Amino acid sequence: MASLRAHLYDLAIRLAVKRRLGSTLDVFAIRRAFEGARFPAPSGVAFTPGAVGGVTGEWAQAEGAGAKGERPTLLYLHGGGFIACSAQLYRPVTGRFAQRGFRVFTPDYRLAPEHPFPAAVEDCAAVWAALAQAGPAVVAGDSAGGTLALTTIIEARRLGLNPPAAAALFSPATDLIGRSASFRTNGRRDAMFRPESLMRLVPAYLAGADPADPRASPIEADFEGFPPLLIHVGAREILRDDSLRLAEKAREAGVPVELAVFPVVAHAWQLAESFLPEARRSLDEAAIFLRRALQADSGPGTEAAA
Repeated sequence: MASLRAHLYDLAIRLAVKRRLGSTLDVFAIRRAFEGARFPAPSGVAFTPGAVGGVTGEWAQAEGAGAKGERPTLLYLHGGGFIACSAQLYRPVTGRFAQRGFRVFTPDYRLAPEHPFPAAVEDCAAVWAALAQAGPAVVAGDSAGGTLALTTIIEARRLGLNPPAAAALFSPATDLIGRSASFRTNGRRDAMFRPESLMRLVPAYLAGADPADPRASPIEADFEGFPPLLIHVGAREILRDDSLRLAEKAREAGVPVELAVFPVVAHAWQLAESFLPEARRSLDEAAIFLRRALQADSGPGTEAAA
């Protein structure tokens, strides 16, 4: 059952984002709408500029957490439709993971349309290549960042890198061809997007590239050998069936999958962790899932202190 706050948040997003977007086809107007929403960062977390693999971004770690080796590493890839947002805007999410015991790096990967596909994929792969050398780590992301989390796994396999021990995906866009049924059936129910606005982001991102490329539409990938996946999505989202189809195909390939469909919540609801119990639940469940996967990957006696 959804909380009262979930219903209130749904209404707020409809008024603040969906109404503002309307049916605009202006990518930069969509960017301004995405970046207009600001949420407070959790307390007790230090946010520090940094660079990994030549890509700048931001580290998040709980204050007083001790040496970096005492905390497992999480690569968090922010959402924003491949055209917007930043590590700083995602401090509510990365800060929550830091509170739950992770040392989190969020890269400011290159954004379209100035830097179209595969620029973001290349940046995320470069970050992962550097992190993978330091030992087991995990990846997470929401929306476009969820897509990039999957493509990071795909690229790690292609490049012969150690893959993430697990991935947590929040409403990933897995099919940029737009074949998921919820893209049509949830057009009115989705609190944030109209289908036409969302699809406007695809040509801006791909710039003529093939949307069936698995690095663009991970649903096209071969999932055999993928690490365990946690997938959270909202029941009313346009992108709901992107997640359901992903879960089904990954399970058919033998991948362990934990799937949860949340009622009422708006897209990227994890950003509202200071207000929304469903956001805290989603992030906390993801943190538990990722830590367990790291412990299983590293063997007994290696779990970092919380």
